[in-house]
Amino acid sequence: MPLKTGRRKAGLAIAACAALALAGAAGTTAWHAAGNGKPVGSWQEAPAAAAPTPVSAEQRAGDRSRPAASGSPSAEPAPSTTRLAPEKATVQPSTAAPEAGSAERPVESGAAKADANGRQRVGELESVTKLLGYLGGKSRKETFRYPGASYVKLHFSRMALRPDDYVTVSNADGTESYRYEAPADRTERGGRWAMSVTGDTAVLEVHRGGGSGLLGADDAVGSLGVDVDRVARGFSRTEQDRQPEKQLTAPGRTGREESVCGADTSADAACYRSKDPVAYTKSKAIARLLINGTELCTAWRVGAQNRMLTNNHCFTTTAQAYNTEVWFNYQCASCGGYDVYQPTKVWGSKVVATDRTYDFTLFSVDKFASVQKFGYLSLDTKRPAKNQQLYVPQHPAGEPARIAGSLGETAGNCAVADPAYDGYAPGSDVAYYCDTEGGSSGSPVISRATNKVVALHHFGGCPNSGVRGDLLAAKLGKLL
Repeated sequence: MPLKTGRRKAGLAIAACAALALAGAAGTTAWHAAGNGKPVGSWQEAPAAAAPTPVSAEQRAGDRSRPAASGSPSAEPAPSTTRLAPEKATVQPSTAAPEAGSAERPVESGAAKADANGRQRVGELESVTKLLGYLGGKSRKETFRYPGASYVKLHFSRMALRPDDYVTVSNADGTESYRYEAPADRTERGGRWAMSVTGDTAVLEVHRGGGSGLLGADDAVGSLGVDVDRVARGFSRTEQDRQPEKQLTAPGRTGREESVCGADTSADAACYRSKDPVAYTKSKAIARLLINGTELCTAWRVGAQNRMLTNNHCFTTTAQAYNTEVWFNYQCASCGGYDVYQPTKVWGSKVVATDRTYDFTLFSVDKFASVQKFGYLSLDTKRPAKNQQLYVPQHPAGEPARIAGSLGETAGNCAVADPAYDGYAPGSDVAYYCDTEGGSSGSPVISRATNKVVALHHFGGCPNSGVRGDLLAAKLGKLL
């Protein structure tokens, strides 16, 4: 399929490499490693005593501490949800700002299918009833195939395994594979999501460990196995393209309602590698979030410690973070090309602080060491000046990383329009016309003067806006 070079419509990944890559043959791996043609690897390594599965050196197997159930005691301090008094604006907006979250100021992550929570929807849940048990002491396998799906993600309602046994979830050709060990108490209930696999097929397999192949007297037939009750499947490119554009913004608007303000001048992050290496390097610190299996936002590393920042309307609790996939290095390998880099996937871990007024959630991730190499961004402690040039690395509509705001004279509208725009509080936002879309919620808005983050993007509407970085720096400084 030839590469389309025309400008995108708002919300449609017409020129994005990932959307094109996903249009390949059903059941095949959609990602390709840049340059060398090697297939995507997996991200977890099996213990030496167990049968090997395809691995990558990016991550190692390790236990994740499950968050405490709602209302139960936990050693983790509760995230800060106290409403923070908004700083009094000292500069009045140059134009009256429509009410935040209204038709004129849509929450930016509302997109392909509108959701009340404002997050972009890129997939749907399928109810299934599958029990993968033991048969004659041999491994069991079940294939979940959804033709054309961009990814498949399984949900376990129960996992009851013998010690040393384990489960893998892989793509069709086994080049992406994740391993899940037997629960410590042999039976895990309450549900857990597996990491998504790319493509339209997920293969679930129960593996026998190093113990005896015979079942014990306490292993009643039917009592052991893995129950799958839900599958999240990513929309195919055709399904995404069929979504009405009007659903990318709040209904009822007339006139210029898109968040791509005029011609879309954003480009693949890879297009900046040589012409704007600073912006390209900074873009490595952002991550694509897959929330609840079907919804998207953007996040980014803030500071040198294990801290990530996104919007409060993306998620607010440790339980939600625990089931959120965080994809680093999800970028095109070449400008306008088909291939994308193998992303490094980790799970969200704990919410450290969250606040609705300033629309932020600060959280940590699992396996932090595997993502430290992608660098981090810093909040600017000073409010930006009007007309100051900006750039915005982001994952619009779930695409591989793109950057709005080119270097030099071509920067166009990607500049500060109002440094004290009304968000959820008077004067709490910075307004700009940088191109963004659904899924861009949580993106860093970076000053070209300082290469620091001056706003946390959250609203579209042209002008688009983000929560002021200097306010966030004052509120979060001790937590970073």
